Amino acid sequence: MSQQGNFVGGFLVGTVVGGVVGGILGAVVASRLTQQESAESNRALSKLDNKLDNKTPKKRQLKATTEQTMEVARRGLEDKIAQLNDAIDDVRQQLGAVNGTVREEDGERSIARDA
Repeated sequence: MSQQGNFVGGFLVGTVVGGVVGGILGAVVASRLTQQESAESNRALSKLDNKLDNKTPKKRQLKATTEQTMEVARRGLEDKIAQLNDAIDDVRQQLGAVNGTVREEDGERSIARDA
C-alpha cells in the first residue's frame, strides 16, 4: 500500500510541475514567435506601402474598380432579394389555399372558410 500511495503522490506532483514548466516554456516561445512575426509583417507592410506610394494612379484606379465592383454586387443582391420576395409571396399564396384560407387581393387579411 505504501508504494501505491507514493506512486499517486509522485504522479500528481509530476503532473503539476510538468504543467507549470510547460506553461512557462510555451508562453516564452509564443511571445518570441509573436515578436518575430510582427517584425516581419511590419517589414512587409512598409515594402508594400513604398510600392503603392510610387504607383498612386494605380491606387486610385484600384479604389474606383473596387467601388464599381461593390455597386455591381449590390445591384445583384437587390435583384436576388426581389426574386426571393416574389417566391415567398407565391409560397404564401399556395399555403393559404392549402390551409383553407382565402387571401384577398390587398394581401393583408385572410378569411377562413366555414367547414
